Amino acid sequence: MTDDIDPILTAVIQHRLKSITEEMGLTLLRTTRSPILNEARDFVTGLYDEAGDMLEQTEYIPVLAFALQPVCKEIIAFFGDDVHPGDVILHNDVFSGGNQNNDVAAFRPVFAGEELVAWAACKGHQADIGGAVAGGYNPDAREVWQEALRIPPLKVFERGKRREDVWRMVFANIRYPIVEQDILAQIGGTAVGERGILELVGRYGLETFRCHREALFAATERMVAREIEAIPDGTYRGESTVFYDGVTDGTEMTIRLAVTVKGGRIVFDYTGSSPQTPGFVNAPYAATASATMLTFLMLVDPDIPHNAGLHRPISIVNPEGSFLNAAFPAATTFGNSITGPTSDAIMRALSRALPRTVTAGWNRFLGFALTGRDAGRDRRFVDILFLALKGGSGATWDADGYDHIGLINCAGGILAQDYEMFEIQNPLVLERHEYLADSAGPGRWRGGLGVETVMRIEGEEVTAVAFGDGIEERARAFGLFGGEAGSVNTSVFRLPDGGERVAKSKEILRDIPPGTVFRQRAGGGGGYGPPRDRAADLVAEEVQDGLISPAAARDVYGVAVDPETLELDREATAALRRP
Repeated sequence: MTDDIDPILTAVIQHRLKSITEEMGLTLLRTTRSPILNEARDFVTGLYDEAGDMLEQTEYIPVLAFALQPVCKEIIAFFGDDVHPGDVILHNDVFSGGNQNNDVAAFRPVFAGEELVAWAACKGHQADIGGAVAGGYNPDAREVWQEALRIPPLKVFERGKRREDVWRMVFANIRYPIVEQDILAQIGGTAVGERGILELVGRYGLETFRCHREALFAATERMVAREIEAIPDGTYRGESTVFYDGVTDGTEMTIRLAVTVKGGRIVFDYTGSSPQTPGFVNAPYAATASATMLTFLMLVDPDIPHNAGLHRPISIVNPEGSFLNAAFPAATTFGNSITGPTSDAIMRALSRALPRTVTAGWNRFLGFALTGRDAGRDRRFVDILFLALKGGSGATWDADGYDHIGLINCAGGILAQDYEMFEIQNPLVLERHEYLADSAGPGRWRGGLGVETVMRIEGEEVTAVAFGDGIEERARAFGLFGGEAGSVNTSVFRLPDGGERVAKSKEILRDIPPGTVFRQRAGGGGGYGPPRDRAADLVAEEVQDGLISPAAARDVYGVAVDPETLELDREATAALRRP
C-alpha cells in the first residue's frame, strides 16, 4: 500500500481539506448575524473522518484548537449506526467533550452513497445559551445548570427534515432570536463542508482518499516529532497563578506544570494544580487541552497541518478534580479564560529549553459582557466588548510584542469591532479608543501595547458582567531575561451623578443607568531582554509617536529625549547608559 502513495497527491488533498474548512469559515462570516461571529470571528470549522479523527480544521480563534474532535468522537459513540444523510447534531455540553457552554457546535455526517466517510462541523460562540444570566457569563454560578442550557449530542435534523419539537425546545430556553439564526448559519457551513468532501472523494475515489489520508496523518506525526526532537530532552517546570475564584476575595489558584521531552514525544503534566473552585473559575478538560495545544503550536513550525497526526506525539496529563479539569457538575464558563495563565506556565517551563522561541507574558484577559435594552430600536442587546479587552502580547527574541492583539487564546483571531458597526448594533457611543502610552512591558524588545477605551452607555436596564483577570499587580504580563512586566488591567464605570463603580475581576454589576461612561484599560505584554539594550533611536521614535513618555524613556530605557522638541539627546543618553 505504501508504494501506492503519491506524496504530491497527499499534499494536494491536505491543501484542499484546508481550503474547504476556510470556505466553511467564509460562509459563517457572511451569514451569521451576531458580531461575536461575523466581526470577532469567535468560531472554528473542521472536517473529521468516519471515526472522528481530525482531517483538517481552521481555528479562527486559537482556543478552539481542541474543541471539535473530542465532541465528534462522543457523538459517534452515542449515536452509533443511527446516523444518516441529512442528519444534523448539536452539542455544547462541557461534560461530554465540550470546551465552553456558549460554544455550540453543529455536526453533519457526510455519506458517499450509503457509506459514512466524514463529518463536517462548525462551532461558534453564541450570544446567549440560557442559564441565569443573559449572555452566558455568570460569576455567581455554582453549578452548570446556573450557567447554561446543556446540549449533549442532540439530533435536530433527521434525514434532511428538521425535528420541530426538539428545535423549539432548544430555542425556547435561549433569550435572543439571533442565536437561532446563527445556528442555522452554522448548519449551512456544515453543508458547505459536506459538498467539498464529496467533491474530493468523487474526484479521487474513496479508497485513494483514505490511503492518502492515513499517509497525511503519518507525515504530520513525523513533522511534529521532528519539532519535539529539536527540544533538548528533559523535564521542565513552570507555574502561574489565577487570581480570585469569584467567591472568596483574595483566593489564588496555582497551575503546576511539568513538561517532559523524550525521544520525539512531549508530555504536559498538570498534576498538583489547585483543586476545582466552588465558583465558575474552572475549566473542562477540553479547554485546558486547547490551551496546551495552541501554546505548543506557537513554538513549532506554523506550517504543520492540523489533523489527527498532530496529537499523536503529545500527551496531556490533567487529573479530574483540578480546576483545570473540573468534575461534574461544576460551573466552568471561565475555563477558556484560564488559557492565559496556562500559557504562562508553559512559556515559563520551556524558557530554558527554547529561550529564543518562547514569548514573555501576554496581557491577561479582562472582559465585560454588556446586556440590556436598546430603547431606540426596541430590542435587547448583548456585546462582549471585544474592542476594549485586547491588550498586548509578550515580546520574543528579535521581535516586539503585537500591539492590541488581545488574549492569547484568541490571538490573531478575535478582531476588534468596526467602530461604526459597534454603535449601530449597540446603544453605546465610542468616545475614545487608542493605544495606551507606557503600557508595554519595557525590554530590548518591548511587549505589545495595550489600549484605552472609553464609551458612553445609552441603553436601559443594563447589566455588566466582569469575567477576567489581570487587575492584580502580580497578574501583570511577566517579562523574560531582564524584560519588565506590562501594565495592569483597570476598569471603571463613571455614573451620571459623578459616582463610580469599580468591578472586581469576576462580578455582576446590575442597574447601570443611561449616561454612564465606561473606561477600560487593557494592559500591555511583557518585555524581553534588558530595556537599556533597546536601540536609542527606536525609543526616541516611540516617544515622538506618543507610545512611550519622555519620563519612561529616561528612567526605564536610559534614553534622553528633549521634552519640548522630542529629539534624541545622544550625549545625555550615553551618560544615562554608562555602566
